[in-house]
Amino acid sequence: MKKMMWTLLLSSGLANSSELNNLIDSSSAIVDQMNKGVMMVGAGLEYANHGEALSSGTVHQSAQITSAQVSAYNNALVSMSYYMPYGDVKQVLEAKASEHLQLVDEAVDVFTGAVVQMAQVQQVVEMAETAATPNEEEQVQEFVTANVESLQITQETVDDYNTSLESIEVNANQASAFIAVANNEDAVEFLEQGADNNNTTASLATVAYDANQQWVSMNWGNNNATAVLLNGQNFGLDLYITEADILAAGSESEFYQTSPMSMGYNCFFEQDC
Repeated sequence: MKKMMWTLLLSSGLANSSELNNLIDSSSAIVDQMNKGVMMVGAGLEYANHGEALSSGTVHQSAQITSAQVSAYNNALVSMSYYMPYGDVKQVLEAKASEHLQLVDEAVDVFTGAVVQMAQVQQVVEMAETAATPNEEEQVQEFVTANVESLQITQETVDDYNTSLESIEVNANQASAFIAVANNEDAVEFLEQGADNNNTTASLATVAYDANQQWVSMNWGNNNATAVLLNGQNFGLDLYITEADILAAGSESEFYQTSPMSMGYNCFFEQDC
């Protein structure tokens, strides 16, 4: 039954952008030490000139700057060249795609279960279509009559099939749209400029694919939005294909070729190939 597994993976490296935080933390650590050092020197000058107090001789250690602090600060300076003040559009799009890929996986599990539960329909049609003589037709009649209850399908299974099929198409389209834009450098740059123009970050935007408008948009929360068309008008992104193209691609897929629809009932379930 597990032959029909459709695994869709997305490698996106969704790490949080922390360059600015690292710079703040590392520079603050050194400034804190310098602040403490200046206070210590000020106290030392006062006490030394007036003979008013003595330290333990080790107070300076708490104000010294360590090599680790120096490395952290210098590395943070270098890392700032990778910092994206308006956010990482590509990362946001990939994260959105990942959400829909998860929904696709969940729907595929339901769809696969429904297809397997209804596979007896295929068994019936294969027997009926190959019956070439009255004797063979009688065998079909006897088989169906003897197994009529087990050969029936339920409306619940059909509902699972129909609902999951719709969910797969909707969420696969969503994921494909986001990944296509994320993989297009010009489109990503265009969306990044939108964040810049609206003085906000990609992570704060509302990201959506609109099938009617045929675009992926980022709404900046101020009644402004930036959109990338997917119908050939922007950045070479021309994604829409016909149903015939989709079915042709599906017929070549591993998911289809390892299914009972392609292999046949007896081959898939009985290993009689």
